[in-house]
Amino acid sequence: MKIFSDIVLDKKSQQHLYMQLFNKIRQMIIDGKIKANYKLPAIRPLASKLGVNTSTIVNTYALLEKEGFVYKKIGSGTFVSAILTHKNEDDILQKYPLDEDIKLMDRGQMQIKKNMISFASATPTSDLFPVEDFKILLNEVLDRDKGAAFGYQESQGYYPLRDALVNYLKTYEIETNPENIQIISGAQQGIDVIAKAFIDHGDTVIVESPTYTGAIGTFRSRGAKIITIPILTDGIDVDRLEECIKNYKPKLVYIMPNFQNPTGYSYSLEKKMKVMSLAEKYNTLIVEDDYLSDLSFCSSDNTALKSLDSSNSIIYIKSFSKIFMPGLRLGFLIIPPKIHQKILEAKHTSDISTSGLNQRVFDLYLRNGMWKKHIKYMEDIYRERFEVMKSCLEKYFSTLQLNYSIPQGGLHFWFELPDGYDATKLYSQAAKNNILILPGNIFFPLAKGNRFFRLSIAAVKSKDIEIGIKKLAEVIEKMIGKDSKKEQKADAYTPLL
Repeated sequence: MKIFSDIVLDKKSQQHLYMQLFNKIRQMIIDGKIKANYKLPAIRPLASKLGVNTSTIVNTYALLEKEGFVYKKIGSGTFVSAILTHKNEDDILQKYPLDEDIKLMDRGQMQIKKNMISFASATPTSDLFPVEDFKILLNEVLDRDKGAAFGYQESQGYYPLRDALVNYLKTYEIETNPENIQIISGAQQGIDVIAKAFIDHGDTVIVESPTYTGAIGTFRSRGAKIITIPILTDGIDVDRLEECIKNYKPKLVYIMPNFQNPTGYSYSLEKKMKVMSLAEKYNTLIVEDDYLSDLSFCSSDNTALKSLDSSNSIIYIKSFSKIFMPGLRLGFLIIPPKIHQKILEAKHTSDISTSGLNQRVFDLYLRNGMWKKHIKYMEDIYRERFEVMKSCLEKYFSTLQLNYSIPQGGLHFWFELPDGYDATKLYSQAAKNNILILPGNIFFPLAKGNRFFRLSIAAVKSKDIEIGIKKLAEVIEKMIGKDSKKEQKADAYTPLL
């Protein structure tokens, strides 16, 4: 604790206190004043010493962990990491202070002003939730199961729901059985459970670049060394993937083969087959996050890797958050039998079991056909938004100096600004015009990606898309100007393969 005695925080500064403290501790680590594996002070004593709320210390430690400067040992505390993955430490601060607000927006947890058009949130608006259907089934479960609906469920999940999911998965050409299904409280918990089961401090994980920010945070929290491989418009760079698997021998490879978040890119069937062959060749576990394969608008090929898995190399994650009701926190894993016990133990230590009431209601939702009706409804809504978005991009973005491709489905569109321009500044300028976008830097494990940004149609209605895209185009034009050589950009607007 003595080494922290000289830290002084300016409570009158516009910079958040946790950012000030993060910066000071980070510099102490870089300067070698705090050595590797040094245990940081407990939260309450440090908060008392510095005269701040405990939440300031919690946020500081979480940010240090996210950026790889510290790691946590459950029950032991927070320790300085021996592995720093940053090539340029000063770049880290370019993400903040917007980063925390941006992440909340992506999870639909920020209150958006009524006059704002949000292309930032990946969470559907509440008017799309099937509340009336859910109410009917909820009452049916309560009448049928009485108090049993509120008891602890077995950690693996409510067996009738797992059985119903077996039939549901046949529509994806995935053959499995209830014993291989693990119910989880959303995809984020699924990633966390897998990480707890397999990742120790210093282990290697391979991910796409860019990738889901929640996965980055989870792997960092385990002290993993994160190796990034670029994702191209037709999927991950498989040659680089093989090279990294051979050189680093990762515990896991985490990918999103269909309508990837944040890019919207999908793997070609050829690349899916190649990934499977690499998994078999090197006996590597692949974590497939099936993010949005239900929303395929321009292609019939939304094949899941798991449907090609003949060697039990794939851990399959599926969440219902983006197309059902995110607050239910419901999803599932398909796990190879050889790792069943590890996953079950990790799930039990996370939350004992997922809500039994929600599982019982969703079981009925699948069995009585309401799910198919809802999927069709959501697909129609998002298809309309998707087509409006495509049309507006052609109308307002075609003369701008941006690189982008139209995905074949999903909810996200990914853009790249020219060299020298920063999407965080674009975010600020767009927000002043009541347009919210998501800067891309939070999707990169290392401090880069400042030129990228993501637009999502999840939480913006069709009638607002044209208004928003037109305004955003005006902001971008003021920022970078028009591209007079339009023909050089022609390849950027063709549908992805």
